[in-house]
Amino acid sequence: MLTQMIITSMTALFVLPELPYKADALEPVISRETIEYHHGKHLQAYVNTLNVLVKDTPYEQMNLEEIVRKAPEGPLFNNAGQVLNHTLYFEQFREAKSGEENVPQGRLAAAIDQAFGSFAEFKTKMEAASAGLFGSGWVWLAQDDAGHLSVVQCPNAGNPVTKGWVPLLGFDVWEHAYYVDYRNRRADHVAALWQIVDWDVVGHRMK
Repeated sequence: MLTQMIITSMTALFVLPELPYKADALEPVISRETIEYHHGKHLQAYVNTLNVLVKDTPYEQMNLEEIVRKAPEGPLFNNAGQVLNHTLYFEQFREAKSGEENVPQGRLAAAIDQAFGSFAEFKTKMEAASAGLFGSGWVWLAQDDAGHLSVVQCPNAGNPVTKGWVPLLGFDVWEHAYYVDYRNRRADHVAALWQIVDWDVVGHRMK
């Protein structure tokens, strides 16, 4: 299971995952206002719609990852994908600490160096993919079946689990993720996110 927040429905309703920090904890990178709209309204809407779509279907017995893997393109996939994506997204952050160099450690750091040459090169690729994704979507650091890491662009509600890969770190490049704080400056938003990534969470997602 990718995250403790991803529950199995078992005919119960999917619920809005709780934030692992206060709504203002990520400022100034992500403001309280953005968190309240992005988590409290956008994600809540996806959860509500997903519950309507799975009711009285076989998907009602599945967890989010299973639904995203098996659902055809369309409203069910889109809403399940966005609940999965946002759950992973909000879980992967923590409060920025002044004066701290926020970098991955251990096995994750070694895998990044092997795949990209250095952490700096990985950041460059992740930022370029985020800035270059046309329209709305997600950019993921993902791990394939062989354990190798790649940067993957996924339009709309896409997630690497559809390829059987493990999503480790996801950057949301839908405008609602950054427009309040950065207006149309997507690249500035993405560059600031490195300050608040919780690398322990990202590392624990590795298989």
